[in-house]
Amino acid sequence: MKLKKVFIASDHAGFKLKEQIKKKFSNKINIIDLGTSNSTTSVNYPNFAHQLCKKVSLNNKNIGILVCGSGMGMSMAANRHKKIRAALCYSIKNTKLSRLHNNSNVITLGSRLIKKELAFKCINTFLSTPFESGRHLKRVKKI
Repeated sequence: MKLKKVFIASDHAGFKLKEQIKKKFSNKINIIDLGTSNSTTSVNYPNFAHQLCKKVSLNNKNIGILVCGSGMGMSMAANRHKKIRAALCYSIKNTKLSRLHNNSNVITLGSRLIKKELAFKCINTFLSTPFESGRHLKRVKKI
């Protein structure tokens, strides 16, 4: 998948995993960090999801990575945006299917529910799996 920009954001619960993701992938892709800046100050995750989704929706080649405690809140907030198809990913299989069949452009991760190494594998899968299009395109257009 040819990427334009990769944005990342988290709340306080996802901060540590966000920083680990940036460190792991910084030599492969340019990641633009939209916050938060620490794990000690409690923040409202929708603010970060909305900010990221506005950036991702500017170009269909942009993607986003959102991290919170469960991944669910970020997913719910992100999916309120037109042009955003956020997928809560917890396995390589569901990550791959989110790209192949749903053309997801935002991956959400739950830092309290996924181990770091599996999160890295899910992101690799997300970045390398293309949308199949074909019969799936008409379904994605209905979203």
